[in-house]
Amino acid sequence: MERHPTHMTSTTVTVSAPATVANLVCGFDILGLALESPADILSLSLLDEPVIRIRNLDDFGLPADPEKNICGAVLASINRQLPSHVGFDLVQDKRIKPGSGIGSSAASAAATAVAANILLGNRFTQSELISFAMDGEVLASGARHADNVAPCILGGITLVRTVDPLDVLSIPFPPLYLTVIHPHIEVKTSEARSLLSPEVSLKLAVKQWANVAGLVTGLHQSDYGLIARSLEDFIVEPQRSKLIPNFYPLKKVCLDAGALGGGISGAGPSVFMFSETRERASAVEDAMKQVYARTGIPFLTYVSTIGKGVVQV
Repeated sequence: MERHPTHMTSTTVTVSAPATVANLVCGFDILGLALESPADILSLSLLDEPVIRIRNLDDFGLPADPEKNICGAVLASINRQLPSHVGFDLVQDKRIKPGSGIGSSAASAAATAVAANILLGNRFTQSELISFAMDGEVLASGARHADNVAPCILGGITLVRTVDPLDVLSIPFPPLYLTVIHPHIEVKTSEARSLLSPEVSLKLAVKQWANVAGLVTGLHQSDYGLIARSLEDFIVEPQRSKLIPNFYPLKKVCLDAGALGGGISGAGPSVFMFSETRERASAVEDAMKQVYARTGIPFLTYVSTIGKGVVQV
């Protein structure tokens, strides 16, 4: 996609940015998808002076200082690519809880990039928007990864083939429903990353590569059996599962309820499961609730199809 010349099309734009599920079990840092809901609402306006103002309409305690805020980091990154700095006023109604494992930081970053691009007359390509949003992810997790922001911007299921240079592919997929449970405990992405071993045995790597290839092929061919067989993680899940109470009992009851498979969403603590139908996904939701009702840990559940990504509202 070619750049478009800058011209201001309006002074205010409002967008909705959905939650996302990253890794998809076997595709650590490379696979992700957009949900339909929950979603953040963000309004962005142009200012006459080159300053960035941020207001948060939630109780999550997010910083209003643009140098410490994910949205501010994205706007600063965009400004560095403009002939002269532009001023922005941002109001965020955040409905995806930070630290939930369903792309809260990515929703903020992606929404900001897309909204700013609309205000600037669609000057930037989608790849550039993903790159800007990745600068926001650095502030959140310390890593410049795109597995959440790419599907949040593009919608559907995406594969990040490389980050530098950025090469993101959209993957065709059959009808799929997701059930997500969000236990109300916080797992910081940076902390979850610190648990991971920097070295992986060749034997495990080969098994993991085979599952990634199998999952992508199953999605392309609408082969639910292959999708189910490929949803196995030999590398990350064994290390991160200890952060999520009752993870393996939860996984077992979901499979018994008919889920195709699933695992940890992003860094956790949310857990997701794929199903072929909404009815099956609802049955999986009931199974999840039964497990977590016995723990005393508050939780939320969602049933969703795969969504379209950031949209103007």
